[in-house]
Amino acid sequence: MMEESQELALTQFRKSVEKLSSSTEGYEKPTLMRFLVARSMNPDKAAKMFVEWQKWRASMVPPSGFVPDSQVMDELETRKMYLNGPTKSGHPLLICKVFKHFPAKDQLNFKKFVIHLLDKTIASGIKGKEVGDEKVVAVMDLQNITYQNLDARGMITGFQFLQSYYPERLSKCYILHMPGFFATVWRFVCRFLDKATQEKIVIVTDGEERRIFEEEIGLDALPEEYGGRAKLTALQDVFLPQTAPGMLARNNDV
Repeated sequence: MMEESQELALTQFRKSVEKLSSSTEGYEKPTLMRFLVARSMNPDKAAKMFVEWQKWRASMVPPSGFVPDSQVMDELETRKMYLNGPTKSGHPLLICKVFKHFPAKDQLNFKKFVIHLLDKTIASGIKGKEVGDEKVVAVMDLQNITYQNLDARGMITGFQFLQSYYPERLSKCYILHMPGFFATVWRFVCRFLDKATQEKIVIVTDGEERRIFEEEIGLDALPEEYGGRAKLTALQDVFLPQTAPGMLARNNDV
């Protein structure tokens, strides 16, 4: 029964996309299902989200299908983003050391950087052939941050991109070493996050939460400074056979 209702929703979803003068051609079932799940299996709402995503990709990403390092060097040079993994659940692990981040002067460039890092992280999780439902585990490390590193706007951009344009891509986001003064900023950011996103965020505070965090990520994926066995690898030092998932690269044909 579950399979039947899924197929029915997918058929209605494809028709709704066509009504919006677009097409789902070339997209596999797991990709389309992410949009349906994100919109509570409502085909019309999922279709609207899908078409908005296609238009957004076409406007933000070069025809090659990915944002190259050369377009976001300012952000990469801070070496604040790290790509490790796979975690115990098989997902890539994206780590942000927030004390190296400062609010961007160029918001458009920052948005391209967010696309670059999310696309590259997702691509790193593709095993052989892309499925379309690859997920990401993120760690936001707030150790040593000062008021200069506070960037509510940047955080909201990142989470809103995940919600609107990368539905069902976030498996979990762990926040480590949250200082007291960050709590107000975090409460403000949370006003922009939907319930499903908030449920995937874990603020690691005590020993038990720390143990679960280590257990879920796995010591082989967790860098040494977090108690694991892996070496931290900066995002730009990770070389992939494919820079962007094919599913993303096709969108510019729309």
